[in-house]
Amino acid sequence: MARIKGGLNAKKKHNKVLKLAKGYRGARSKQYRVAKQSVMRALTESYKGRKQKKRQFRQLWIARINAAARINGLSYSKFMYGLKLANIDLNRKVLAEMAVNDAEGFAKLVEVAKSKVA
Repeated sequence: MARIKGGLNAKKKHNKVLKLAKGYRGARSKQYRVAKQSVMRALTESYKGRKQKKRQFRQLWIARINAAARINGLSYSKFMYGLKLANIDLNRKVLAEMAVNDAEGFAKLVEVAKSKVA
């Protein structure tokens, strides 16, 4: 039986990594060894970034809700507590959207929360 060398498979593996490194500067996009390190780091960072994105959006929503609630004379924590007492189940994404685009509706929610807290 004839011996099969691994050159073709190695070439495929190298090309796969170099394709992922397209757009990198210098040796990072040309040399396999350097490109492999850069791609490995980039993939781990992108994984972390997908997790952080969720945290950052929640942080943004809370900041927007807090700003709108304070305009209407209530802190964020008291506003959220008042909504909980009033059995209003709206998530922070929807509340932030209301705070930006529907000021009157948000003001009504703040009044409901104020009456429940007080």
